[in-house]
Amino acid sequence: MLLNLLKSMTIIVFVVVLFSCENSITTIQEITRKDTLPLVSAFNIEYERTDSGFRQVLLTSPLMNRYGGADPYSEFPEGFKVIFYDTAGHPNSFIEANYGISYEKKKIMHARNNVVVRNFDTEEQLDTENLIWDQKKKIIYTKSFVKITTPDKVIYGDSLQAHESFKWREIFNVRGVIEFEEGRDR
Repeated sequence: MLLNLLKSMTIIVFVVVLFSCENSITTIQEITRKDTLPLVSAFNIEYERTDSGFRQVLLTSPLMNRYGGADPYSEFPEGFKVIFYDTAGHPNSFIEANYGISYEKKKIMHARNNVVVRNFDTEEQLDTENLIWDQKKKIIYTKSFVKITTPDKVIYGDSLQAHESFKWREIFNVRGVIEFEEGRDR
């Protein structure tokens, strides 16, 4: 009787252990899949692109993970800052965010969480939570709330589409104080 009880308990423990490991093995296989691991991880990066000896772009980030595959991309899970320079090598704008991902083939970058874009020439600043930069079309856009601060006003909107240099922009559902001079012909 005692022997049968021990055999039954042993079989029950074995079955419980056998079935309890199924999710753990699946989870481990998913985590260690080859295409989910970065090809390269780099810390405290500083990437500089120059032309004719003049700096064009400076990218800094505490961490960059580079992934391969059919659609290679770089991820900046701890944030990034990109400074753009004019043809004389002087900084003219920057973008920074707490997270970014850049798709190499598509030439699209997604920035999110405390995204700030600043143009030094016009002294304009864009603040939003999500921003997409389409490098092929040379536009930036978001469907998130935006705040644009200029030297003399603050403009709010529900979404935005603009040239990457901010030469032109379209803000949807604009709110804010805009002053007009009376008596001026339009």
